[in-house]
Amino acid sequence: MENMPKEDLINKIMEAIINLQLEDALEYAKKAIDAGVDPQEIISNSIVKGMEIVGEKFEKGEYFLSELIAAGEIGKQIIELLNPFIKMSARESKKLGKVVIGTVRGDIHDIGKNIVAMLLDTAGFEVIDLGADVPPDRFVEAVARHDAKIVAMSALLTVTMPEMRNVIEELKKAGLRDRVKVIVGGAPVTKEYADEIGADGYGENAFEGVKICKSWMENN
Repeated sequence: MENMPKEDLINKIMEAIINLQLEDALEYAKKAIDAGVDPQEIISNSIVKGMEIVGEKFEKGEYFLSELIAAGEIGKQIIELLNPFIKMSARESKKLGKVVIGTVRGDIHDIGKNIVAMLLDTAGFEVIDLGADVPPDRFVEAVARHDAKIVAMSALLTVTMPEMRNVIEELKKAGLRDRVKVIVGGAPVTKEYADEIGADGYGENAFEGVKICKSWMENN
């Protein structure tokens, strides 16, 4: 591992996540930080890409629920390792607004959602994180209680994507849809699907999603 190129370190972290090797993942992540790799690059090119491949393996039946959870836990531990370095480089800013975020009902995957929540917090948002497997009524309740300006939804599995539409419909029924911007994301989600269900935005990745949320608040 001595003097390993930064690109190789990023790939090694990704491979360790895919192969469920916690110790290797953390060791390469530490080495990448020491080598000056941008923590955001580790998140987008190691964790996110690695989890996308794990998600594909899960949907194909190559990986089971235990592997999906194990890979997610590795991703969480890497994020915990990176978090102080991300916050060190973040600029102080006032709270931009409140965001309700969660992984939709039927989907226990939360690594992508956790990354977005962390980056939103770092960017200056007040984040209300509902966790994973969140039913539509909990999203609606949180928007009403916290007077949130944005609802962010994540899904890893294709079969849970329709829950995003259900949340939007419940927001309409509660008379809250016009008060919030809705952004969706996750490995199987596309811009076309976001448009189809009536979402306001689509985050191709965590950083793009946060950029969209910031633009909404800055133009408010």
